[in-house]
Parts: sequence; C-alpha cells; structure tokens
Amino acid sequence: MAAAPPSCCLVAFPPRAKDGLVVFGKNSARPRDEVQEVVYFPAADHEPESKVECTYISVDQVPRTHAIVISRPAWLWGAEMGANDHGVCIANEAVNAREPAAETEALLGMDLVRLGLERGSTAKEALDVIVALLEEHGQGGNYYEDAGSCHSFQSAYLIVDREEAWVLETVGKYWAAEKVTEGVRCICNQLSLTTKIDAEHPELRSYAQSQGWWTGEDEFNFSEVFSPADDHLHCCAGKDSLEKQEESITVQTMIDILRDKASGVCIDSESFLTTASVVSVLPQSRGSPCIHYFTGTPDPSRSIFKPFIFVDDVKRVPKAQSPCFGDDDPAKREPRFQEKPDRRHELYKAHEWARAVLASDQVSRGWAGDSGGVSEKAQESREQVTPLLLSSTLLPTVQLPGPRPGPGHGVHFPIRPLTETKAPAFDVTLEPRGLRTAPPIDIFLGITEMCRPRGAAASLLPAVLCILLGTQGCMWRQHFKNV
Repeated sequence: MAAAPPSCCLVAFPPRAKDGLVVFGKNSARPRDEVQEVVYFPAADHEPESKVECTYISVDQVPRTHAIVISRPAWLWGAEMGANDHGVCIANEAVNAREPAAETEALLGMDLVRLGLERGSTAKEALDVIVALLEEHGQGGNYYEDAGSCHSFQSAYLIVDREEAWVLETVGKYWAAEKVTEGVRCICNQLSLTTKIDAEHPELRSYAQSQGWWTGEDEFNFSEVFSPADDHLHCCAGKDSLEKQEESITVQTMIDILRDKASGVCIDSESFLTTASVVSVLPQSRGSPCIHYFTGTPDPSRSIFKPFIFVDDVKRVPKAQSPCFGDDDPAKREPRFQEKPDRRHELYKAHEWARAVLASDQVSRGWAGDSGGVSEKAQESREQVTPLLLSSTLLPTVQLPGPRPGPGHGVHFPIRPLTETKAPAFDVTLEPRGLRTAPPIDIFLGITEMCRPRGAAASLLPAVLCILLGTQGCMWRQHFKNV
C-alpha cells in the first residue's frame, strides 16, 4: 500500500484563536514536480438536467453553484483546498485504511472538495453534499498524474465555517463525522475519529461487523476499526504544533506553523513537497469579510501568503493559472497520462527564478559592498531582480469593496521576508482614503522572496509596495513598522 502524502489541515476556534476569529490552514503535500494553480470561479446558474464533468466522471449539476476560489493540482478538476463566498472552507487529506481504495475511476476526494464548496452554504450543508455524492458515485482513481502506477487513497476532510467545523472521514462509500465548535483540531494522512461520532453512514457499523473488524460488543472506535494495524494513533505534527501554542492563535501563528520544516508540518522530502498552502480567517461576526491567503507556489517557508476577499465583480488573474490544454490534455485522453505537459503558470515560473537568484553566488555574497553602499555587482543584481519582485510574488486577486471602511479600519496584512536567516519584518496596514463609492480595487501586494536583512535588499520593500499600490491611481496610507 503506497504511503499517503503527508498533508496537514488545521483549525482553531475562539478563545484559542484571537479576536473572535476562526483560523483555518492547510499545507498540501504532493509529488515534488506537481504544479498547483489558484483559480476563482464565479457563482453561476445551470440548465436543468445538465451535467458537470469532474476529473474522471460526470455527475448531475445543481441549479446554482456558489462563487469559489480554490488551489488545485493543475491537471485535475477538483481542489486540494478552497473557500466559497458563504465563508465555507474545505480541505482534504488522502488517507490509507484497512480497506484499500478503489482504482476504478470515480470521484476523487479533491472533486468532492470542490463540489462541497460549490453547493454548500454552511459547513454542515457541504458535509451533506459530499456524503450524498460519495454514496451515489463512490470514490476512486489515480490521485497523481502518473501513467506508470495508480495511486488511490481513501479521503478525510476538514470542513469549516464561521461557527463550526466537521471532520469527515471516509472508507469507500462509508463515512463518519465529528462536529467541532471549540479549541483546535488537526487532520493528517491517517484516520483520527475515535468514539465521538456525531453523524455516520447508516450501515457503517454493520459493514464493519460483516468484515470482522468489529465485534459489536466493544465501544465503536472508528480509527481503530478502519485503520491499518501499523497506522493507528501515529503522531500528528500539526496537532502537536497547535496544542503547544501558549498564546492565542493568529493568522501569523498559523502561517508560522505551516512554514515549520523542523516539526514536519512543512514537507520537503525526496518524494513529496508542500506544493501549495492556504490560511483562511473567518470572523464569527458576519459583518466582517473572510480573508483567504493562498501561496500559489511551493514551499510556504519560501512563499508569500497572498490575500483574497470575495466581492462583486472579482477580476480573474491569469498569472496564477496554468495553461489549458482542453480536450487534448493527456489527463483527459485515455489511456491517461501518456505525456506530461508543462503546467507551470507565470507565478510558478517566477517563483522558480527567484529561488534560483537566491541560490546564486552573486546574491549570496550580499547586496552591500564593504563600504556599506551598494556595490556595482549588487546594483546589477538589484536591477535584474526588481522586475521579478513586481511579478513573481504576486497573486493579485485581493479586492477591497466599496464603500470603504472608515479611518482605523483598514485591512492589516502581516508581511515577513521569507528567508531562513533572521530578517526584518513589517506590518502593513492599508487604509483607502476618498473614493468611497469607487468600484473594487485590486491590491497588488509584492515583497521580495530573496530579501536579506541588509543593505539595498531590505530597502526595496517599501518601494515595491508603493509602486504596486500606486498602480490604481488611488490614495493609500501605508504604515511600515519594524516588529
């Protein structure tokens, strides 16, 4: 049985989370060379009796689907994680179970993530959507873009809204779910539900008995019954990281956890890499918007978490979307995956370039000369990298709606240079002034991925932000504060 990719999904509820916020996060561990894209789909109405084509099969479409933003492997239809305009977030985990997953093509767990987001206006509604489709169509098929072998897994889900979360774990068409309303919770690449089950497939326990996995006399423990013998109760790095946080959990706390390679939450191994990450902030007050921070690039310790807010007339951003190959895509033709096209989008390519520049000898020698000024070589590097800063670290999908908030109610983004060395950090508060009835404004947040804590590199940050925020011709007050 192939090892499931070691992804990690987390959620924290008040009072463990600060300021009445629900904080959700996921690291998506996938094959190292796989590209993830970030895509927005608007709400839409659909014709009666129409179908929606998922990764491998088609299912009945519903009359209306919600607006969603998702991070997904570029070759498939579904999503690793995402959110909808009703404040519902879903992420899934590939898991192994005592019963091997089907190789027959059906719905992937990632298809069910997207279907749940498109059709559920609350976490519970999304749960009901997923289990109904699971029971009707089943789950199965290759989780990877690999012609040489079929990698199939069972699925677990963390489904979250402003008020509650549901942990849903599945084995074939059978499932169990637990409701969570307080504290912290994490799911990893193994079954975690035990005896607290708040909803389940009506034939779950009789099926376990028929397989000889449960006698019916002992208390029913889902993970003990359905986990492989050598997999049950394995330590979850994300759970440990959340539980040992002494202070209230914030957006920055969740980002720091996802960036932590030493704990095993951020994966960089021979087989797997954290290819994309997300952190979502869901205020329990419905008067405040949800904010979803996506990387759109691999390795969160070297990526920017770029914010997105649902508003009317969201502008799509092609820089974070992979090329579309239509019906000629090798993932759609049978036999599948006979070729592997270049699915890198512009953001991904620029991220690769930035990491290459960071690794180069020229940059590693530093930006500043011995005199403290900018050396000729450093200036040349700076000129080469400046256009990169204006493209590689951007996911320009964040929109602020009008009317504008009053003074003191700007949107606050914690911005930190992404190096493993100790680097200066900045708090950036963006407060729009005037134009209170203006249409939504794109905010292009840029920051260097190769900024070192000295000389010209650090000085680039305010300049880059000023250039980017000035592109809309509006007045913004920018506060930069070393922290």
